[in-house]
Amino acid sequence: MLHLYDTRTRAVEPVEPVEPRHLRMYSCGPTVYRYAHVGNMRTFLLGDLVRRTAQLLGMRVTTVQNITDVGHMTDDFTIDPAGEDKVLAQARLEGKGPLEIARFYEDAFHRDLSALNITPADHYPRASESIDLMLELITTLVERGHAYVGGDGSVFFDARSFDSYGAISGNRLDALRPGHRFEGGPDPNKRFHADWALWKHAGRRTELVWDSPWGLGFPGWHIECSAMSLRLLGDHFDVHTGGIDLRFPHHEDERAQSNAAVGHEVVDHWVHGEHVLFEGRKMAKSAGNVVLVDDVVARGLDPLALRLAYLGTRYRTQTDLTWAALEAAHQQLTAWRAQVARWAEEPSAPADSATVEAVRDAFSHDLDTPRALQVLRRMFRSSDLGDGAKFETAALLDRLFGLDLVRDVGRPASVEVLSERAEVLLEARATARADKDWAASDRLRDELAALGVHVVDTPDGQSWSSV
Repeated sequence: MLHLYDTRTRAVEPVEPVEPRHLRMYSCGPTVYRYAHVGNMRTFLLGDLVRRTAQLLGMRVTTVQNITDVGHMTDDFTIDPAGEDKVLAQARLEGKGPLEIARFYEDAFHRDLSALNITPADHYPRASESIDLMLELITTLVERGHAYVGGDGSVFFDARSFDSYGAISGNRLDALRPGHRFEGGPDPNKRFHADWALWKHAGRRTELVWDSPWGLGFPGWHIECSAMSLRLLGDHFDVHTGGIDLRFPHHEDERAQSNAAVGHEVVDHWVHGEHVLFEGRKMAKSAGNVVLVDDVVARGLDPLALRLAYLGTRYRTQTDLTWAALEAAHQQLTAWRAQVARWAEEPSAPADSATVEAVRDAFSHDLDTPRALQVLRRMFRSSDLGDGAKFETAALLDRLFGLDLVRDVGRPASVEVLSERAEVLLEARATARADKDWAASDRLRDELAALGVHVVDTPDGQSWSSV
């Protein structure tokens, strides 16, 4: 059985689908005003890992991932009256139309998913094409006393009408300070400072606006996920994933809206992926350290090296990504694929059931991918298994890992030949590392680089390639 850590209950829980053998999952998608960076991709990988694990356990899986192309403001807390839609802001910056901007970055998002071998969702609803769903849901919330029309014609959710607000994040309404996310204090059109906008009056805004029962306007960010998930997955589904940064206010508000509309708990399990650092720092445009999937490829690295690097840390543990780690992952992938290709030439034999079961068990127990990789590495090094069995095992398990381990099967092997001088230096460096003589190790690496040999240190020792 699949077990996942539920942010709301603060415990690892068994996932028992509402509909037997059919897992239904909603994953928060991108706001399409810029390229997704590699930290975002780790969050999107989370939903893929849940899906692959559930499928290997024999479940049918239905997934939905939204495309936010309207309503996400430059300040997201309750929608700052002085804020601006992120898509409109980027459109102005690039001198293009807002939907042109949205489609460009949406296409880039799908290319990045493909590069990381992330299985596409079954549905990708766009916020701009789901306005009617949102208006219908907002009307229901108003009729049930959970929302009201403010002084400026905007519609707000009445946070105090939802008793269990804060269950996901631990935030209490009486502890939330007015205006704590933006200057200028709370919106005077709201009854309570922690209420948030479901529908915002257009005011002077003329783009990305729609007619509504409350006048011309546009949706708040949080309402789209409630409307889309309720329509496409029903009023009770199994798993909702997203980055830890969405826990509050986005998922807290989404849960309140959805539950208030239908009168019961809609999502059984809220699952969040942790933050990603790069070279020890949080990725930020202002810091100049935002790394994209294209940047990984531009360095000559397989984008699936990024996937492998992420599998080395559990999804709910913060990870620090480095170029050295990505280079090591690239070398590891290259070596594994070469081995799998060689094994494919040997007589076939059944996959090793003990290895398969150990990996499946690791994935099933809260996506313990580091433990699963340890099992895979042991299988690659094993002298007890025949090559045919190793091939079948690797091919089967790659349904979980998604590393395209059989990519080189049937391809001509590329042969790289070291010069005699390089062989001597590599052997000397291995000795230096065994003796913990790091200064000599670094010096020998530089000498090898001068000979056109790129060396990367991995848990299994040093590996090399021609550059």
